[in-house]
Amino acid sequence: QVQLAESGGGLVKAGGSLRLSCAASGSTFSSYAMGWFRQAPGKERDFVLGISRHGNTYYTDSVKGRFTISRDNAKNTVYLQMNSLKPEDTAVYYCAASSSSLFSRRLVEYSYWGQGTQVTVSS
Repeated sequence: QVQLAESGGGLVKAGGSLRLSCAASGSTFSSYAMGWFRQAPGKERDFVLGISRHGNTYYTDSVKGRFTISRDNAKNTVYLQMNSLKPEDTAVYYCAASSSSLFSRRLVEYSYWGQGTQVTVSS
């Protein structure tokens, strides 16, 4: 079992930056792949980017070059650095943990989810 808690969301103007954090507790954080997903109003929850247990990173095309994921296993925390934000990045952002041996972008592979944090980008 692992519990996840996101923080760092807020309102920012287009072109600005935010850093989200996801703190994990309850189990061996380093044994999980971590993903960030987002859900805009009226849309499905989609994969944004993720990091494997070994530190390999995976991005969806729309955020490449703007968003960066990192993890600090000593602090049981995964970070999402978002730069050059656009209004279309507005969504609730969720972090999630997967114990699957292979990294996956599929929601069903993630057993543990945070409560989400709102990111709003104004034009």
